[in-house]
Amino acid sequence: MVWLALHHRATRCHETKVVNKLLSTGFGLGLLPKAPGTWGSLLPLFIVLGCGHFQVTPTITILTLVSLLLVFTVVTIASAKWYEQYFSKKDPPQVVCDEVAGQSIALLGMAWLTPPTESPYIWIGLAIIAFLLFRGFDIWKPGFIDKSQHLPAGWGVLMDDLLAGFFAGILVCIASTLLTFT
Repeated sequence: MVWLALHHRATRCHETKVVNKLLSTGFGLGLLPKAPGTWGSLLPLFIVLGCGHFQVTPTITILTLVSLLLVFTVVTIASAKWYEQYFSKKDPPQVVCDEVAGQSIALLGMAWLTPPTESPYIWIGLAIIAFLLFRGFDIWKPGFIDKSQHLPAGWGVLMDDLLAGFFAGILVCIASTLLTFT
């Protein structure tokens, strides 16, 4: 009986470790070699491009991005202690849940557009620009974006990416507005 209880506890502990690793690494994208943050940022981009390809309504695309943002924000904050211990670093490069959240914000700047059926180039271009702007702000970390990394626990890991996504999203929203109303 005691053995079963211990085995059950060990199994739950292993399952928790697997789920934490899976989500904090963006379904393993953060474990890929070279530039794990870029790999992690591709997850929301590919989801948005898939939404465009399959002519998903802007409402569903926005809800999908907001869901990604919320889930990966919670993962970044709730798993902070775990991944800090597991990877022996406060903000390990393998942890890309913060990039998924930030990139989702950047893509919200163009997700309100209906994917065109005739010529998707502008829509795809805006998604790629959102990706590039987010990665640029995330790597460059101007001013207070850099300072936000000093917040405690998962907040410091997350906040720079949320801010990078916010500024990239604003620029993409301006560009998409100018392109659709001209």
